[in-house]
Amino acid sequence: MYSSLSSSVISIIIHENVEFRQRKIRLERRIVGATNRWRFPQDHFCGDLLALSQMCNVLNIDLDEALKNPDRLCVSKFQKLLSENVMNSGTQSGEADVILECLGFKWELHHPQIFQSETLAKLYLTALIQNTKCPQRELDKILKVTRVAFALALKNLYMNEVEMTVDNVLGVLASAHILQFNRLFQNDHRVAAVCQHDVEQTHTKHHQELLLGWLQEYKEEQLTIACEKWLAMNLVPLVGTQIHLRQIPEPLLYKVLKSPSHHRVIGLFTYSEFHLLKTLLMWVYLQMNCKVQMIPIHEAMLAFFNSFPKKCCFLEQDPGQAWMPLFLCLRLHGITSGKDLEELKHINFFPESWLVRVTANHYHALESGGNMVHLKDLTTQAMRFGLLFRQEYTTYSERISIYGYFFEIKGIKHDTTSYSFSMQRIRHTDLECPSPVCEHSTISLRSERLVKYEIRAQTLVDGRWQEFGTNQIMQKFGFIKPGCKSHALKIQTVGIPIYASFAFIFPAS
Repeated sequence: MYSSLSSSVISIIIHENVEFRQRKIRLERRIVGATNRWRFPQDHFCGDLLALSQMCNVLNIDLDEALKNPDRLCVSKFQKLLSENVMNSGTQSGEADVILECLGFKWELHHPQIFQSETLAKLYLTALIQNTKCPQRELDKILKVTRVAFALALKNLYMNEVEMTVDNVLGVLASAHILQFNRLFQNDHRVAAVCQHDVEQTHTKHHQELLLGWLQEYKEEQLTIACEKWLAMNLVPLVGTQIHLRQIPEPLLYKVLKSPSHHRVIGLFTYSEFHLLKTLLMWVYLQMNCKVQMIPIHEAMLAFFNSFPKKCCFLEQDPGQAWMPLFLCLRLHGITSGKDLEELKHINFFPESWLVRVTANHYHALESGGNMVHLKDLTTQAMRFGLLFRQEYTTYSERISIYGYFFEIKGIKHDTTSYSFSMQRIRHTDLECPSPVCEHSTISLRSERLVKYEIRAQTLVDGRWQEFGTNQIMQKFGFIKPGCKSHALKIQTVGIPIYASFAFIFPAS
């Protein structure tokens, strides 16, 4: 799809039949201070020290530094001075000021647009200052860019609204990165829009790999942030179910796992802590089985980890030690099912001390009626659950069990743009039997349970994340209305799907 520009050269020369040339006669004089002595340095420094001093004064350049190499004065100073002069002129004829030759094409450009690109402005001014046919060839670095993508990047120099499509966005952004066309990177919603569209389409794998490769090569901060936001929402429900999960680099995965999870900041979305753990186990499996081209069934993955020597756990052996920081990001105390904990013990993946500590905390919590005395901070330690509310839903709910207490987390669509999300305590007798929720679960007979909780929702609208959330709320949940229901998070949005997250702990009571 992409052709290499490693053999292409973009340079600036100011004579006839060259790659980048002036097309108009330009004024050579600039008034400096109260004199008209200094000429714009279209020629090499000719030994006029007074002119050089005047130039340094008006451009705020140190004269001693300028004397060391007067032909290579700070280009950024000239760029600022000349660009302000050009912009303030308010005129632009149809005739091109300069011509750029690249990729076998000639691109006609004008001064106001040249100075929107730091790279083009620097090359242009360097050529003017040095009066040379062999300027620095700084744009040899462009890689994986088609002529169409490069043309669209230049086109956007002339437009207020940035124009990109899913098929060419990566090439346009790569071109803009090398051109240092910063306006294209000021709004991070483009990458979010690309991810939202591409990863849900049939050509998911190809575009997702391109996006991750682009981020690794160019490391554009705003785009990296956008990708992290999108991945924090979709790691478990979408990316974790597809083979290109293996393409996520470890540093990016670590940052997503450490995503903040408090009000008005997009945190990591997951259906439950065990779902997140399974996604992370699958990522490790794919790193170690590079030839696998399909997501294996869960039992096959467990059998793989169970095949390692039993002398110590996987994370303490050579293959797993490097990935220890990733698993330290998990909240293993959020896995309360005895069946799930037994499965983790069976595959010998975690250090035994980790599982003993988790089991001991569960035992003490059950013994004290559900009090989670080992959990203090709702932001970093809470039990977390999630609902992915899709377009076809009018009502959607899931039921969860924690230390003998049963809750229903629920989303309701009231009209085309109005939604509410809440949680409610229910009796174990309200569950359908047999139910995986109550299977192997204890049952608490306490009539009230003190809960500290927070409900949040995020959705993507026109490439931008909308975020909603309650405050952290302390409430006693009983069985009788209204005491059995939480505060409802009510939102108005056209975005879909909606990622609803429920975080809570049981304080001592």
